[in-house]
Amino acid sequence: MQALLNAIATMALPTDAQRVFHGRGGLFPGCEQWALDAFPPVLVLTSFQAVSDDELATIGVALSTRWAQISPDQPLNWVFQCRAEGHLETRLMSGEVPDPHVVTEKGSSFRVHVLKGQNHGLFLDMAEGREWVRRMVRNYGADQPRLKVLNLFAYTCAFSVVALQAGAKQVVNVDMSHGAMAIGQQNHPLNGITTGATFLMHDIFKTWGKITRGGPYGLVIVDPPSYQKGSFVATKDYAKLMRRLPELLAPGGYALLCLNAPELGLDFLQDQMKELAPELKFVERVANPVVFADVSPERSLKVLAYQMPSLPASVEHAA
Repeated sequence: MQALLNAIATMALPTDAQRVFHGRGGLFPGCEQWALDAFPPVLVLTSFQAVSDDELATIGVALSTRWAQISPDQPLNWVFQCRAEGHLETRLMSGEVPDPHVVTEKGSSFRVHVLKGQNHGLFLDMAEGREWVRRMVRNYGADQPRLKVLNLFAYTCAFSVVALQAGAKQVVNVDMSHGAMAIGQQNHPLNGITTGATFLMHDIFKTWGKITRGGPYGLVIVDPPSYQKGSFVATKDYAKLMRRLPELLAPGGYALLCLNAPELGLDFLQDQMKELAPELKFVERVANPVVFADVSPERSLKVLAYQMPSLPASVEHAA
């Protein structure tokens, strides 16, 4: 636990939503169970193993001590969540959680819910993926039509928010979770976005006709759960998405493929893309936030960018 306590003792006052300590990456032996996140003005401590009251008390003292140093005029608000099988719980340990609870990330605002469920409404490890989308949309050719984006497994639509803020013409968000999409619909006006976003609350695999008719898209974002019974299993369902990419993408368009499954390495995505969508060229792996460093890059979140070839100049001119 000492590495976690050291991180608490040196943490700065968080303003944006961010991870403070990432034991899951395996770089701090003995602390693999711990994660500490900031969803200002709330800190969320997560353990993936059962925890004793003494351990929680020790961490609570460390948090209180550091908070008194970096924010002496504000109360400490912190939540503990245990994700160990048979010990699932979420507990408010000190202070309170705002309702509604809105956090920021690089100028964008998002609603979160740290007391309900295991997913809080914003995946912090995808911060650099969202920044990649922001840059890609901003840098899209000025001589091209404004970008149309397809956001598959949209969850609370954070990708949609940053794409529209960066200048995208339209984002089609698709997700079968009505609860997540309801939050996504709230996130857009929260950022002053009143047009450009479409929300399809459907099973993606039963909505291909409508999705395809809305294209072609300059950017397709694929960010599925690695395993969600009855919805998506990466080992059998990701291939179905890859096969569709060539017909969904405009010439020169990009696909951003995301996968958070420690048991599946880069080759899971890359080998299948070579086989199922060979037209697309691998561009880069988007780096994860530094705080999410992992002893094995193969185990950590994978975010890969691919691009469709552009039309030859003569064809573009004829069009």
